[in-house]
Amino acid sequence: MTETDATEQSDDEGREYDPEAEHAFPDHRLNEVLEFVQSDPEIQTYLDAQNVNPVVRKGYNDHGRKHISIVRNRALALYDLLKKGGIDFNGASEQGLDEADESVIVALAATIHDIGHVVHRDEHAYWSIPLAADVLDRILPQFDFYDREDVVRVKGEVLHAILCHHTEEDPLTTEAGVVRVADALDMEKGRSRMPYEKGGRGIDTVSSQAIQRVTLMQGDTVPVLVEIEMLNAAGVYQVDNLLKAKLRDSGLEDDIRIVAVNIRDGDNNLVERVEL
Repeated sequence: MTETDATEQSDDEGREYDPEAEHAFPDHRLNEVLEFVQSDPEIQTYLDAQNVNPVVRKGYNDHGRKHISIVRNRALALYDLLKKGGIDFNGASEQGLDEADESVIVALAATIHDIGHVVHRDEHAYWSIPLAADVLDRILPQFDFYDREDVVRVKGEVLHAILCHHTEEDPLTTEAGVVRVADALDMEKGRSRMPYEKGGRGIDTVSSQAIQRVTLMQGDTVPVLVEIEMLNAAGVYQVDNLLKAKLRDSGLEDDIRIVAVNIRDGDNNLVERVEL
């Protein structure tokens, strides 16, 4: 397999989680939870409703179903690559839960981390906590592999990851760190489609338009290499101000290498390469 083929394969795997594929972690619980989540009317309604305040009323980037799908897929791809790289996860284990619960915590937190937007865009991570708690109280007892104690522990870990995705509170678990970083990995130009078409030209929208492609793959010296293709220097804002900020204090700083490359040819390229 050539380096290009390997990159394309890793990128495809990172773009959509495949329950039938082989993973570096036990996935039976995750697959059952995902099947339930993707058909649950309440959760799916939240994913639509949570887009109104940020996009329609504030003109920010997408925070709806598409954003959630991308974040969840990239969180699981990131988790898989870290597991392949031998990185230990402490959230589930320190609660006495099973390894199979690590991916459940990551996936559930990635799915409902933004539901607080139905209350307000500002401080939305804090608003997400009580709403997510209600959802988790309803859905977790429906899985045969969780007793009452497990429900409390899984719920706590999911809420921790949700809180730490967009607040000053630092993640205390590797699972939470994955969700925090994955949230910033949804940065391609498609995310800014709605506000851009409505005339939005804020830095979040313009910088997203500059990002062509994000690729997750195994790194040579670290478990994960994130390669970002930019069309112009505006994309540096997404990389340096947003992704770098999420990676900082995530607990994964030494495990993820980020390289951004300007792929548009021209004599006026202000930035050709940025590496974190």
